[in-house]
Amino acid sequence: MRQTGWVLLCALLVACSPSGQNAATPREPAGKLKLTSAAFEAGGTIPRQFTCEGSNISPALTWTDPPAGTRSFALIVDDPDAPSGTWVHWVLFDLPASARQLPEDVPKQAELDSGARHGRNGSRRLGYGGPCPPPGPAHRYFFKLYALDAKMGLEPGATKADLENAMKGHILAETQIMGRYGR
Repeated sequence: MRQTGWVLLCALLVACSPSGQNAATPREPAGKLKLTSAAFEAGGTIPRQFTCEGSNISPALTWTDPPAGTRSFALIVDDPDAPSGTWVHWVLFDLPASARQLPEDVPKQAELDSGARHGRNGSRRLGYGGPCPPPGPAHRYFFKLYALDAKMGLEPGATKADLENAMKGHILAETQIMGRYGR
């Protein structure tokens, strides 16, 4: 009888919790991390100025509602449709927890004034390298943002694989926006 009462109490607590989920679930974000860009709609076409055919500058990005306990952010941009396999266009990490945006045309230097650090892209360069697909169907470009419970502390020039390994066990939430570009 006591066990049945305990199960019922637990069921009521879950049903009454603000998220409707078990409050004991670890790393359950309080909000829903969301990433947007003023440059393109989710699933839409990335404007030419943000590609190798234009100015090759990074688009502005904005995010909201990181979970409690966020200590830094990381960003990876890649193209899974590249002929040679997934092509990495941008690796950026140790963005401060207070950050909620990246401006258009982030400088391609090893370390930004905020303390964020650039990793190497598929061209082995620091910073953003815009879409540059071969002629044919449009490719998909995934801008993936991670809310982390620690700074990664990697040196500038770290690869996507280095960052993904460092992030293991530290991801509180993640979100993405996808844009397309073809020529």
